Amino acid sequence: MTRKHIVFIINPKSGVERQKEIKEGIDKYLDKEQYSHELIYTEFAKHGITLAKEAARNGAYAVVAVGGDGSVNDVVQGLLGTDTLLGIIPKGSGNGMARTMHIPLDTNEAIKVLNKGNVTAMDVAYANDQPFISNAGVAFDALISKKFAKSERRGLMVYSWLVTKHLWLYKSWDWQITVDGKHITERAFMVNVANGQQFGYNFKIAPMASFTDGMLDLIIIRKFPKILGGIIALRAMTGNIAESNYVEHIKGKEIIISHPSLRLMQTDGDAHPCEHTIKFTIQPGAQKVLVP
Repeated sequence: MTRKHIVFIINPKSGVERQKEIKEGIDKYLDKEQYSHELIYTEFAKHGITLAKEAARNGAYAVVAVGGDGSVNDVVQGLLGTDTLLGIIPKGSGNGMARTMHIPLDTNEAIKVLNKGNVTAMDVAYANDQPFISNAGVAFDALISKKFAKSERRGLMVYSWLVTKHLWLYKSWDWQITVDGKHITERAFMVNVANGQQFGYNFKIAPMASFTDGMLDLIIIRKFPKILGGIIALRAMTGNIAESNYVEHIKGKEIIISHPSLRLMQTDGDAHPCEHTIKFTIQPGAQKVLVP
């Protein structure tokens, strides 16, 4: 039987010990009768896109993103339009999409998922021409993504500290929003478009979202008394944020968000500049992925 080839794309910034753990896990738990494999390391930002494209062009059965949502995003960008499957070993900070897909955070258990060979077709969303797999935002979460990217330290404690610090400083804007042709004007603290359920760390911004339903989930957190920030965060952690009086949830296939001062957005936790109007669309079942 011809073995299927898997390419693992690893960010060396994960550290020597973590790289050793990943290599040992693959050596021990990957089904060698079913798969041949190779490990490739990224050398600069967005290098994963190029590496994934090359792997697909060379006929890889699957490319496994070893990292967080940003790493997964890069690999998906490289694989779109090919027959190569996506695999995920979650090694980022928040691991939002892996958690949404119920992929184990434990390296060895995530490798065992690859052995099962269960495949599903994942929707891929777009902010203008920028693909994203989990979620994209234009308000408070974009600011936090930018601050988090600049932080030398990672993890939940740093993320929580940034959220708490900037919660009191952030000013809500009046947003112009169109969902499938229906117009809304809303003063909002956060405007998020989701394909997956969470930012990571089990902070579920869109617990009702499905990455296989061909729909986008718009979450609007209206301006609220800042003293209630902790309660809204707790609702997110327990999966019932949409039940808050300050939260509106709308499903749609095309969402347009606009503000004259809009210059920053985040896609899958990666902050980058943007224009004042962003059109969000969904491509159903665009990427096949290995899931539990």
